[in-house]
Amino acid sequence: MLLLQFTGLSGAGKTTLARLVDQQLTALGYSIRIIDGDIYRKTLNHDLGFSHADRLENIRRLGHVGYEFVQQGIIAVIAAINPYESGRQKLRELYNAKTIWIDCPIQQLILRDTKGLYHKALLPDGHQDKLYHFTGINDVYENPLEVDLYLNTQQLTEEEACKQLIHFILSQVESITSPGANQHI
Repeated sequence: MLLLQFTGLSGAGKTTLARLVDQQLTALGYSIRIIDGDIYRKTLNHDLGFSHADRLENIRRLGHVGYEFVQQGIIAVIAAINPYESGRQKLRELYNAKTIWIDCPIQQLILRDTKGLYHKALLPDGHQDKLYHFTGINDVYENPLEVDLYLNTQQLTEEEACKQLIHFILSQVESITSPGANQHI
């Protein structure tokens, strides 16, 4: 039905918003699946590291999983950092994935640090607990060039962001399912 690819730094609210949307859309009778990047890193993508190539492969695999759900008439949400524009663009080309940028300023994310990861990434080089390849601190995050919806979670409450996201999703679903929607080939 519809594939959404969230993108944003760790702690910006991707998983939180995905879960809220899941609850609300399920209550409305929609089938939805969350493809959580953290969970899939431990299962399907356990063999991947954090190199540029591995990160792109991670997103490629998540996109394929999402597309399998879409083929079954399910709304699929990829909740992953998804740091590279080329990876996001590939999912747009292959699966018509809609890009949702869940943005929050890095200083706010450092203050939130819900998982303690920013603290570890900011430790001095050589420290035994130093976290390397952490997106936004010591690894690259490319701001999206093309987005379908932008949500700044420093400015919006969870409820406001969720409401905007639900509105966007329902408008996309309506355009897909309305008569004549596929006649613009």
